[in-house]
Amino acid sequence: MAPLADVLAEASRIAGSAMGGGLALRITGGVGVALRCPSAGREPLRRAYADVDLVGRGKERREIARLLEELGYEPDKEFNALHGSERLFFWDGTNGRQVDVFLDRIEMCHTIDLAGRLQIPGETLPLADLLLMKLQIVETNTKDMTDILALLVDQSFTDDDSGINLRYLSELAAADWGLWKTTTTVAERADAHARALEGFDRVREVHEQVGRFLGALEEVPKTRAWRLRAKIGERKRWYELPEESRE
Repeated sequence: MAPLADVLAEASRIAGSAMGGGLALRITGGVGVALRCPSAGREPLRRAYADVDLVGRGKERREIARLLEELGYEPDKEFNALHGSERLFFWDGTNGRQVDVFLDRIEMCHTIDLAGRLQIPGETLPLADLLLMKLQIVETNTKDMTDILALLVDQSFTDDDSGINLRYLSELAAADWGLWKTTTTVAERADAHARALEGFDRVREVHEQVGRFLGALEEVPKTRAWRLRAKIGERKRWYELPEESRE
């Protein structure tokens, strides 16, 4: 069967096929947010989704590649030969889309180790990781802000993965000053974006959610490595640019 035209349905088809085959392959990115957040399907947070991003286990890379080929995808052989230990790339020629598979971790502005998070069941990454993937982007765009707002208005912060696991996010930020700096900055940016978004009537909810997030990251005890890096502050760049991390 060829890939479906509806990108959300197609992402669910991939995830369902993976689960049926015993593979830990989770949807991330904007498509993952849309599958978990009803507000992403309504104005003013409705947006288009071009591609499917997935996260899987490195030790299952061969099985993942085989599955995607069986589902109608063409591998980018050159890219996969060069980067296959950490990332796989596939083409959907039917719909003109691409599928990006990150293995064990996502290396963008920050490196986020997701290997342990793949044991949590579901077709998408846990909610906290979906939010983290957006908050760790230094050069955010409108799509990123839209996804962040959808998560903040549709999901609650919790101390476990039944919601957005704030304890998990706080502990990650407490060990990495750079990640703390980026995520708090982008959260504040999302708060401002909500106030400026025409037709958005849930500004107060976003403000309260951002306040809770910032408060938790401020209160959590920081590691020695965090405190040492904080002394350097912005004098040294604390993030990578995605284009650079792929080189």
